[in-house]
Amino acid sequence: MSVYALIPAAGSGTRLAADSPKQYALLAGRPMLWHAVRAVCLPQVESVFVVLAPGDSAFAAHDWSAFAGKLEPLYCGGETRRDSVYNGLVAAMAAVEADDWILVHDAARPCLPRKDLDTLMRETQNDAVGGILALPIAETVKRAAEGRIQSTEDRSRLWLAQTPQMFRAGLLMQALQRASQVTDEAAAVEQLGLSPRLVAGSRENLKVTWPEDLAIAESILKGRA
Repeated sequence: MSVYALIPAAGSGTRLAADSPKQYALLAGRPMLWHAVRAVCLPQVESVFVVLAPGDSAFAAHDWSAFAGKLEPLYCGGETRRDSVYNGLVAAMAAVEADDWILVHDAARPCLPRKDLDTLMRETQNDAVGGILALPIAETVKRAAEGRIQSTEDRSRLWLAQTPQMFRAGLLMQALQRASQVTDEAAAVEQLGLSPRLVAGSRENLKVTWPEDLAIAESILKGRA
């Protein structure tokens, strides 16, 4: 049994309002995608598959030599995250066995701490379903309609999903084949009637979505350096 990583990186990142795709925004002198790859490029990870848009010309313009022998670009990204992950799995299955673990990680999470990934792998490696990093919600959560509060949710049962999300390749392929409208891999696995494990992560593993997130992520990365 082996472990592989897959990073969908075919999106445009429209909410960031940048001139180029979000995954190539520079953080601490490197593209955001570079930091995301580094975060999952561990000795026990056989390969890191990066799923790019078919017409992506920016990837080749950057230096990826730090990951020589492990980084595998796949130019088969789709319109949605689910499509990119599924297409990437199909392309990777020549090298991956059905029982191998796949770590699906966001290109927009460049600050994944090593300790979080180690915890996910340790707590999930013997799980029958798989698991994800996630954060229990600390803030009060409101349900809204037309700009007004309708109710206050019970936050004790709510978690914020993060990545990596860790599932066996065969199971994930089956789940994504059946689920066409999902925003993460866990949601597809849930539609099989299964319950993935929740593994507590940290707030450092933020998802860069808005322009102000770039400064926060860069501060975290420079602090580690």
